[in-house]
Amino acid sequence: MDRSLPPPPPSPSLRARHLLNLRPAVGRVPHALGNAVCMGAPIVAGWAINDMAAALMASMGAFTAMYGADRPYPNRAIVLAATALALAGAVALGVWSQPYGHLAVVAVVVIAMAATLLCNALRVGPPGAYMFAMACAIGTGLPIAHLAWWHAGLLVLAGGAFSWIVKMVGALVAPRAPEKKVVAAAAAAVSRFIGCIGTAQQDAARHAAAAAVYDTWTALVARQPNTSSSDRELAALRAISRELHRLFVHGLNTGRDGASLDVAAARARTLGIEARKKELAQEWKEPVETPLGHHDVRESMRESLRWPSPVLVVTLRVGAAAAVSGIAGAVFDIERAYWMVASAVLVLHQGLDWTRTLQRGFERVLGTLVGLGLAGAVLMVHPQGLWLAATLAALQFMIQMFVSRNYALGVVFITAAAITMISGANPSLDVFTLLLDCGIDTVIGCAIGLALLRVTTPRSVAAPIPQEFASALAATQTVLSYAASGDVFSDTAKQARRNLQHRAIALLTTYESGTGGMPRHRDFAERMWPTVVAAERLLYRVLALCWAIEETGRDKAAETARSLFGEHGLGAATQALADIAAAATSRARTPVPAGVPEVLKAEIDDLASSIKANTAG
Repeated sequence: MDRSLPPPPPSPSLRARHLLNLRPAVGRVPHALGNAVCMGAPIVAGWAINDMAAALMASMGAFTAMYGADRPYPNRAIVLAATALALAGAVALGVWSQPYGHLAVVAVVVIAMAATLLCNALRVGPPGAYMFAMACAIGTGLPIAHLAWWHAGLLVLAGGAFSWIVKMVGALVAPRAPEKKVVAAAAAAVSRFIGCIGTAQQDAARHAAAAAVYDTWTALVARQPNTSSSDRELAALRAISRELHRLFVHGLNTGRDGASLDVAAARARTLGIEARKKELAQEWKEPVETPLGHHDVRESMRESLRWPSPVLVVTLRVGAAAAVSGIAGAVFDIERAYWMVASAVLVLHQGLDWTRTLQRGFERVLGTLVGLGLAGAVLMVHPQGLWLAATLAALQFMIQMFVSRNYALGVVFITAAAITMISGANPSLDVFTLLLDCGIDTVIGCAIGLALLRVTTPRSVAAPIPQEFASALAATQTVLSYAASGDVFSDTAKQARRNLQHRAIALLTTYESGTGGMPRHRDFAERMWPTVVAAERLLYRVLALCWAIEETGRDKAAETARSLFGEHGLGAATQALADIAAAATSRARTPVPAGVPEVLKAEIDDLASSIKANTAG
């Protein structure tokens, strides 16, 4: 295996050209069409009963359709139902708080914080907490005096229920399409990794392949109901994913000149083709052993609530930004302060680093200003009835087509849709004032969000890197204790292996966040690059070792482990990792003890050398 250090990934920076880039997005049209139907249908129903205010309120339930698109249908059903209920509750709370003045600010802050915590902890995915905060904020300002708070909530819930039906229809046609998609993506990533072995791109490709394979087990195991074990198609996809995992481990264990690499890469591509087939071959059988995938709800919440977890930090930051925005709106008597609140929450809720947050704020402001022009053009036509339904459906279609490909362009259509909805609910509004207020409030909200991030960012934004490094070494020691005894099959051993995979992904993610900090804080993160690479290599070597033991079967696992670790190998490896962790925190030069198992020696030596180089510097 090539031990040379790859170049560090480029540090993120503000790029005007990002405003013109269109990222690839395959298969977006069906998803976008479904969302357009979800948005337009409630308005058509409202037109039929001559109550457009109620119809526009129900159309807010269409935000439900923006979630869970990549999840297996059984899990998607739960996520969509929870989303519809949460949106209905957020809007109902916003409407209820309208008459109570400052209490409306408290309502928005509570919803923004709760949504940020849950969406980030449970990996809900885009658009994340933003739509819940936006729904509550709009609920505090919509002119719907004829609707009680519970009536508004039921209307949103009805719109969400319709969206649930639309987004679940695919289960009748291709019930395993989401799982097939994620397995095919993993096959492509594994093939790329094997093709990159021995090149400067090897470590990055390895990380991408590991994350992709990890995602397959999340889709095929963690997000499946307990009754799915008898599903033949699911069993076949698990078997394919199991073979992809074998190929990935083969790549980890094979040097640059491995004669079998081309064969392995071709096999991975073949498995990707097989996974996409409408009818999977009969010979695929349920594998005896399967990994667990991502953490479950309880584990994710426990980790997220442990201070100072990134999720908890960003939740408190979002709450502060929402509170400052809401209070500013109340103090200065801003009629539609929810634009400020939504903009502040938007730039913060994903927990991005300083540079990426600044880029997101810039894209939000620019997209909003252009979107106001589009909204003005739409309102000049003054669409009503069915034309209003068609207009909002078209805007929703464009949002889904572009928001993941180019955020600034997506914001153009988001702004136009929001302005059109507000104007449709209250046709007597002065359009110019509405557009001007939206633009000013968006700029102020983004500025508040960025200011809060600037004030609450620790002096060294790279500080979490040593914390993640220590957590990764602790997880490695735990997994080694199982591997040395040959116990890689038990539930606790699988949980430990899952945690190690999670730590490997978190370590690199934390490094990338560190390099995106403020300029004076990036040096530390960049100096940690050799240590991060060495740690990643060790973590994946340990995971590959577990797979190698597992492949020998339960009967021979203990014997295989003894041959790999010897009599004192576990103690030597554990002591070495403890010494490295101590050296990393105390900057002491601690030698690596003798007796480390040969299968781990190169990786542990590299990690120790990187720590010594850092402490010497």
